[in-house]
Amino acid sequence: MEAPLTTAAVGRNSSELLVERKSKWKVRILVAVGLVAVVGILAGIKVSQIKSMIAAGKSFALPPESVTTSKVERTAWRSSRAAVGSLVAVHGVTLGAELPGVIKEIHFESGTSVRKGDVLVKLDTSTEEAQLESAVADAALAKVNLDRAHTLRATEANTQADLDAADARAKQTTAAVATLRSTIAKKTIRAPFDGRIAIRQIDLGQSVSPGTPLASLQSVDPIYAEFSLPQQALADVKIGQQVQMRTDIFPGANWQGKVGTINSEVDVATRNVRIRGIFPNADARLRPGMFVNVEVLSGDTRPVLTIPTTAVLYAPYGDSVYVAEQKDGGLTARQKFVRIGERRGDIVVVDSGLDAGETVVSSGAFKLKNGMSIVVKNELAPKIELAPQPTDK
Repeated sequence: MEAPLTTAAVGRNSSELLVERKSKWKVRILVAVGLVAVVGILAGIKVSQIKSMIAAGKSFALPPESVTTSKVERTAWRSSRAAVGSLVAVHGVTLGAELPGVIKEIHFESGTSVRKGDVLVKLDTSTEEAQLESAVADAALAKVNLDRAHTLRATEANTQADLDAADARAKQTTAAVATLRSTIAKKTIRAPFDGRIAIRQIDLGQSVSPGTPLASLQSVDPIYAEFSLPQQALADVKIGQQVQMRTDIFPGANWQGKVGTINSEVDVATRNVRIRGIFPNADARLRPGMFVNVEVLSGDTRPVLTIPTTAVLYAPYGDSVYVAEQKDGGLTARQKFVRIGERRGDIVVVDSGLDAGETVVSSGAFKLKNGMSIVVKNELAPKIELAPQPTDK
């Protein structure tokens, strides 16, 4: 059996346990203090970083953006109305056969110019020519019989009925000759007007029926440009008013003409009125069906403010531009809302929002914000033209 613990032994054990517990508490307190110190140090470091970032943010400035600029110019602008249209021949027909027959002769080459009255196509008329010879002989005999009847009637050697019959026969034979000659003439197709003939659609020996297309004939000098303008244009556009025309087919070239016809009615679907301008075309470069840009010019001019179209920022809530202003020794961009008017080429009219002489950002405005610093590099500015022409480069 184990010996029972004495009072002294129990006291010793209790003191040891107490000492052990105190040391554990000390360790825990030291660990807690260490953790608090570490957290405090980390918090201090973070606070210091945040303060540094705030200070840097307050002193930070975005680098200036490179832009090009242009002056708001006051100029005299001739009023005009622009439209797109198509070229139309003054005279244009598709030649066709009026009578059935066989193509005997073709007297034109595709794409050549012809004069009014030139023979283009002949159909076979051998049958009609043989019938014509017989009809001419009948007509000659009928005339002789009519003359004889008149002579006999003068001596009352025949009756009035005999004279009337001879007269009717003479008229019938004369009409038969005229009919055959008309048939032969209709089988000879001539140019109805001066013009350029298109690719032929028939060949020698081909049998044609009435209405069979032979070729298209177009009169190209002068030539019409047909276009539409809103009904409001009726108050300004007059017969004889100057019209300027361009086409992408011949860059750099333009044609001067005049308003020839204004339609007597307005299209109820579009509320537009059709207008025809007439233009000289001696070199025949313009062809019917070509797409063209036309501009109806007014005789009056008006003062306007103009800027490059690239300076305008278009938005649903309103159009705006950036104006370059001197501030704190440098240039800054300030946004201004404007009202835009007529546009021509690379230039647009400003109806309100700007003053003459102000400097606007002509390119690079899309990357700006109000108050942003800018630096001007006009050597990079695109070319601004009132009538730009496309190039192949």
